[in-house]
Amino acid sequence: MPKYQIPGPKSAEYLQMSAEYEKGCTSSQPPVIWESAQGCVVRDVDGNEYLDWTSGVLVTNVGHCHPRHVQAIQDQVAKLMCPYDYRTSVRSELAKRLVESMPACAKNLDSAFLLTTGSEATEAAMRVAKRATGKHEIISFWGGFHGRTWGAMSMAGKQGTKQQWGPLMPGTLYSPYAYCYRCPFQMQPETCGNFCAGWLDHIAETESIGDIAALILEPYQGGAGFIFPPDGWLTAVQQWCRDHHVLFIVDEVQASFGRTGLMYCIEHENLSPNMLCLGKGIGSGIPCAATMFESRLLDGIGEMSSTSGGNPVSCAAALAVLDIITEEDLLANCRAVGAYMLGRLKQMVEKYEVCGDARGKGLVMGLEFVTDKQTKEPAGDFCKALCEGLVANGVICGRVGWWGQVLRIAPPLVITMEQAEQSLDALETTLGEMGG
Repeated sequence: MPKYQIPGPKSAEYLQMSAEYEKGCTSSQPPVIWESAQGCVVRDVDGNEYLDWTSGVLVTNVGHCHPRHVQAIQDQVAKLMCPYDYRTSVRSELAKRLVESMPACAKNLDSAFLLTTGSEATEAAMRVAKRATGKHEIISFWGGFHGRTWGAMSMAGKQGTKQQWGPLMPGTLYSPYAYCYRCPFQMQPETCGNFCAGWLDHIAETESIGDIAALILEPYQGGAGFIFPPDGWLTAVQQWCRDHHVLFIVDEVQASFGRTGLMYCIEHENLSPNMLCLGKGIGSGIPCAATMFESRLLDGIGEMSSTSGGNPVSCAAALAVLDIITEEDLLANCRAVGAYMLGRLKQMVEKYEVCGDARGKGLVMGLEFVTDKQTKEPAGDFCKALCEGLVANGVICGRVGWWGQVLRIAPPLVITMEQAEQSLDALETTLGEMGG
């Protein structure tokens, strides 16, 4: 029997309130109303406790309400919460720390532009790319997600964000991402020679007017289903950009601050982008984002600003996050627990007919469901029901993917091995209850 009745009576009351007063803005995720959280444990308004596989949707990398994080925020709130467009000591310190935190492969990124949201970070990168090059076309990828503002949404290959919006930003070009489980060219990663990276030549020859300013990508695609390209693919794309004098923008709004087991995802292939977009985990629950630039690109651009970007509270939160990740060795924990969890998920792919693929790095993993392992027909309805069943069994989760067929597994980096084992046992229990 499921552990909890979902939604509980108080949750149902707030869900009804949300449906009435937040029309068009309600969530498609399982019906739980959060009340409080600590570390990897979430409590809802009905008093139920859950292990969190969402990190508040890849935000709370250092765990919910980490005491040091909370203290840093409280201390700063008591001293100063604004101003806009003036420097503060904590803002300057964060900019310095971010530049110093760049890995050896990306020491070219020597300037930080502090912002509030990931959408702002990607918009800033595209804006600077156009100003610096004098060109206007930007390449992005099928399945990409870079935010919900107009320019960022125009770069999205995720259909759900673009339906019925009308014309998007001019100069947008799209190329296939390396979704090897569902290769649009019906090839195999072992023998394809990074064919879809080479497809960029075709895009440049057939769709561009010879005015490409930049290329933007996620090092793994989040909204499209936690899709990880094969080793070497990102390097091949970077080399294509260099060969064609195209600025290379990496969107690590989801992937940075330890999520994949290294501080920055670009470290896995020693990438050297011209711009790096950061967000989500940088503030671990407090709105904060940044775009890291090669300072040469900013020459002559003097009006870069953001109303709440670099505000003292966000900066204090981000500085605490950097300290916690380093001093508590969360990267090592991420790698160890993540390896265990991915191993268990791969065993489930062998065991259950409905499990088609398991993939991930560190503590970001996707388990893709199919109705048939040969045809790979996506099982979005099954995944939706599984999410609801898993929540009823005490694990808060979500789903992503073009058809909502991928279970999103991204717990805070503070998750213990015991909590990981407990949550995976709950997944196997739920699969068994559903006849998976």
